[in-house]
Amino acid sequence: MESTQSAVTLPALQQMKVDGKKIVGVVAWDYQMAQIVDRAGVEIVSVGDTVGINLWGHPNPLEITMDEMVVVCKAVRRGVKRALVSCDFPYGPLQEGTAAAVRAAIRLVKEAGIDMIKLDGAADFPEAVEAIARAGIPVFAQFGITPQTALQYGIQYSAANGALVNDKMIARMVEEAKRLESAGASLLDFTNSGAVAGAAVVEAVKIPVIGGFGGGPWLDGRMRMAHAAIGYGAAAIDSQVENYANVARIALDAISAYAGDVRAARQIKGAVPPKPAP
Repeated sequence: MESTQSAVTLPALQQMKVDGKKIVGVVAWDYQMAQIVDRAGVEIVSVGDTVGINLWGHPNPLEITMDEMVVVCKAVRRGVKRALVSCDFPYGPLQEGTAAAVRAAIRLVKEAGIDMIKLDGAADFPEAVEAIARAGIPVFAQFGITPQTALQYGIQYSAANGALVNDKMIARMVEEAKRLESAGASLLDFTNSGAVAGAAVVEAVKIPVIGGFGGGPWLDGRMRMAHAAIGYGAAAIDSQVENYANVARIALDAISAYAGDVRAARQIKGAVPPKPAP
């Protein structure tokens, strides 16, 4: 269904939380996909540093640079007209200190035109959240159970779906969420929330709480990679997992059919027909 709604604002997202309306977010990395998801009416388009692994074939997410993120964010920004555009920091600016984080945030706003900054592991850097928000740049702060924090909680990350979350862990997550809200975060991305901790955090803070991995309907909204939702990756071709589409299989069949037409000396579909000989 195509959206005809007006431009999304942060106050509008806040009102959606108050009204109990779910917020829809997707991760996108290119101009064409940005146009499609914006037309579908999502509220947030997040440009993730996962572009390196999922679109460019890098083995390590830490290889992505700020220069590369600027290029990707520019492309997505050009494709989005109504949704809010968020951009991840690559690894580096946040770890280099608050001043470096603010400079990086300002650069992404000035050069890429994004609406807000996504900070992974923000619970460890509340001073950076505060400084960026003070500079007038909205912050989408990620926290929760990550491979690093799972070790601190004494659980296996592979099992971090909320089932093993105890009262002490829930209290800590609520405390982290409140600290990020107090620091000035406009939105929270709660990773691997699980139903119990997720509901507790949603209740504890006034700002919207969205989740990707390990999230669910107990949160104020969801975030998912657009490419994953539509089955775009090559791994989806033979996947038996139920999804909203299998674009990879459609693409494979289409390119195979195109190749067959070329090899059989048939005119390809969609080609400009040749002009008749005079």
